[in-house]
Amino acid sequence: MTVVTGQRTPVRWDYAPAPESRGAASLRDRYDLFVGGAFVAPSDGTVVTTTNPATEEPLAEVGFAGPADVARAVDAARAAQPAWQALAPLERGKVLFRIARLIQERARELAVVETLDGGKPIKESRDFDVPAAAAHFFSYAGWADKLGHALGGREWRPRGVVGQIVPWNFPLLMAAWKLAPALATGNTAVLKPAETTPLTALLLAEICQEAGVPDGVVNIVPGAGDTGAALVRSGVDKVAFTGSTAVGKEIQRTLAGTGTGLTLELGGKSANIVFEDAAIDQSVEGIVNGIFFNQGHVCCAGSRLLVQESVAEEVTRKLWDRMQRLRVGDPMDKNTDVGAINSAEQLERIRALVEVGEAEGATRRSVACELPERGYWFTPTVFLDVAPASRIAVEEIFGPVVTVTTFRTVAEAIERANNSAYGLAAGVWTDTGAKAFEVAAQLRAGVVWQNTYNRFDPTAAFGGYKESGFGREGGPSGLLPYVVV
Repeated sequence: MTVVTGQRTPVRWDYAPAPESRGAASLRDRYDLFVGGAFVAPSDGTVVTTTNPATEEPLAEVGFAGPADVARAVDAARAAQPAWQALAPLERGKVLFRIARLIQERARELAVVETLDGGKPIKESRDFDVPAAAAHFFSYAGWADKLGHALGGREWRPRGVVGQIVPWNFPLLMAAWKLAPALATGNTAVLKPAETTPLTALLLAEICQEAGVPDGVVNIVPGAGDTGAALVRSGVDKVAFTGSTAVGKEIQRTLAGTGTGLTLELGGKSANIVFEDAAIDQSVEGIVNGIFFNQGHVCCAGSRLLVQESVAEEVTRKLWDRMQRLRVGDPMDKNTDVGAINSAEQLERIRALVEVGEAEGATRRSVACELPERGYWFTPTVFLDVAPASRIAVEEIFGPVVTVTTFRTVAEAIERANNSAYGLAAGVWTDTGAKAFEVAAQLRAGVVWQNTYNRFDPTAAFGGYKESGFGREGGPSGLLPYVVV
């Protein structure tokens, strides 16, 4: 018998394009402000075109609110608040339940618009953003008539009118995170979506109309930073802000001494810690999900990878192999893993910090692949040989860039993970349960994941420490900022 030995012929294959149809969403040519239960034009006539970051093509014109419009929205919310508070809690819960069901019914449309407006892969909008938004409304619909249990039997009252400012990385989901607990507790709201991604918030306004939300209970005022500043200074009873640390600090300075309630969910530079006894292949998948999900546009992204020295070579080799299999390109293709950067401004910031990392002596590896001719793109990147004090290891890049440093002992891992101005999240990868609990207990992070990353649940609290902000969103803890006890 003759035995033939040698290497197998490598099999090369790829996915055929599987584009989602834009026809699933019928966008209007123009969207105006949503104030007092109706869409109204901005008083100064300001209209801005929102564009698709993957193609730079215009999507729709959007009216931007000026100070007079913000004041009008706050007045509408103030007028509607007493009746909304007086409504039976069970009835408030029914309204939230209807919003959740309508989000589900319009899920495909919302996912397509979220991807067109923001650049994230359609499979992320479809499988995460939209279902999670509905889940938050469902969860808080259930809490509406059980607030006494959530608040330990204490007497309470709603804050009143709340101003809410959400970022561009998860426009619909962040709106749900903020509106659902505010409405469940009897508050009325004025929401400002991000200037580059206002469309799903305005579709949510349509859903509020259809769900029978009383006029003035939810008001949506698109705009840029000056619109947000006007909302902060408008005399609302509570401000909830998700965004950059710099803006959060300015809001805190503005509201200091006013008695206005405030919660801040800000930036992060989260540590993803891999110990030598971890399941390496599982860890690599978690690393990829932790930093390349939504192009790294995630405040709790695992952008600092800390690997125990004994397995560092294996982890980085397998990580690089896995990165080269990521599919970068058209966000509307259901096979795409990494979509477009949200804006030209954000792309420039990512590029600038990557250049700093190279100048500081770190070793850069970026995936080489063909990119579309138009749009804003940055391929998945890993930096090796990163000094713990380098800028790319300290500053939030907010893009698909991960830095790798090594450690030898558990104590060193904890020290390096906590050596940050931020404290939003962390990941711990180990097969030893005692070690996982030991490390998690000593990490100064609001959320610590064990052997997973970026797992969210509407019943669980989320928030940070230090320059990552204060206050919690999600679960019963997310109700507390919206009440006075």
